[in-house]
Amino acid sequence: MNYKTIIPACLFLFACQSSSAPAIVGTWRLVSGTTITKGVSEVTDYYSKNTRMLKIINGTHFTFIKHDINSPKDSSNHFDAGGGSYTLDGNQYTEHLDFYGDKNWEGKTFTFTVTINGDTLVQRGMEKVEGAGVDREIIEKYIREK
Repeated sequence: MNYKTIIPACLFLFACQSSSAPAIVGTWRLVSGTTITKGVSEVTDYYSKNTRMLKIINGTHFTFIKHDINSPKDSSNHFDAGGGSYTLDGNQYTEHLDFYGDKNWEGKTFTFTVTINGDTLVQRGMEKVEGAGVDREIIEKYIREK
């Protein structure tokens, strides 16, 4: 065996495997969100607000964290987080929310259509949580954190 050719070939194969992660994998910052409830749209610009939300997606799981940027340093700071596993089949992204502060949301599954264009991810789908009185369409736009 010629190790001078086997080692570079193995390194090439390893490099190809490590770069095969889906484009959705990464850290994403929410820049805008639209909710449509009973035909009424409400748009929130998260990029210029005093709130920052990140969604972090790895090969099998996702998490999101949200907090006030300029909040007081006491218990009035608003912090929100959740996460779980996900599946991705083409442009169908399904979140299985395993962890969340509001137990009405835990154990729920949400399916979205996602599009990724460069460093922009848009997810669109329905959120329906009877225990929380939520039944709406959401459209969220994220940019990839660098």
